[in-house]
Amino acid sequence: MIPDFQTIMLPLLKQIHDGKEYKLDTIVDFMAKEFKITDEERKELLPSGQTFVFGSRVGWARTYLKKAGLIDTPKRGYMKITDRGLNVLKQNPVGINIAYLKQFSQFLEWQSIKKEDNQTGSEIETVQSESINKQTPEELLDYSYSELKEELAIELIKKIKECTPSFFERLVVDLLIKMGYGGSRKEAGKIIGKSGDGGIDGIINEDRLGLDTIYIQAKKWENTVPIAQIRDFAGSLLSKKAKKGIFLATSDYPKGAYDFVSSIEPKIILINGKELAELMIEYGVGVATKMNYEVKKMDSDYFEE
Repeated sequence: MIPDFQTIMLPLLKQIHDGKEYKLDTIVDFMAKEFKITDEERKELLPSGQTFVFGSRVGWARTYLKKAGLIDTPKRGYMKITDRGLNVLKQNPVGINIAYLKQFSQFLEWQSIKKEDNQTGSEIETVQSESINKQTPEELLDYSYSELKEELAIELIKKIKECTPSFFERLVVDLLIKMGYGGSRKEAGKIIGKSGDGGIDGIINEDRLGLDTIYIQAKKWENTVPIAQIRDFAGSLLSKKAKKGIFLATSDYPKGAYDFVSSIEPKIILINGKELAELMIEYGVGVATKMNYEVKKMDSDYFEE
């Protein structure tokens, strides 16, 4: 189990007790051994898929210790214990956490939050005290974004199921165009939703030049899509001597459907309701940006002379 970043603080400080300078990557390796972190756990990513959970927590443990004056970063990517850090170790604390670090004025100054009013301030303090115990600020932001995205996906699926079949077809066209298929909206509109031939709803070019054709089946389903529907679609592809097909549905597919499409010659991609909603969010179809948060970090290269 990956420890939270506060649990890492004391072992990290003990690891650098000798006063030498240590690279962050080296400390991450040391902490992995200390907490018996498996290779699989070290590869675990935050929902954004861009940051390793364990490495991030070690980094934030370093940040909090630094803000309390227990360690220093003499140069980029390195850390070193301070006299204050050595004094803390001499006291032999059972652990180091946010509550412990609040005894240092510079840490309190770093943590201070500008409050618009007492109510807002108390709400923020409550959220911090309850949530930050286990998650770093980066994790809180990442997981909050992931949760909002999941809620939006559920809302989109529900809305799509309420739409008419013709609107659903237009939605599919818009999405595929945003993904780079079909050329222009006018061209794509001519070739999708017009077939109705043997289980095929339409066709669309794979690229602007029309070097290959993709056959489309787009259906609104409440329950799991019967595997017979997938077999019929595959049969239609074979009759057309088609090589590629996409089956989109607002519900899900049985495991047997995935096994089936992986065993046949025409390449068929199954997109369920959840995946459809996620693609709509990713490519900006049927969604609008509410607000943007741009997270920045210090550019250490800028300060190098």
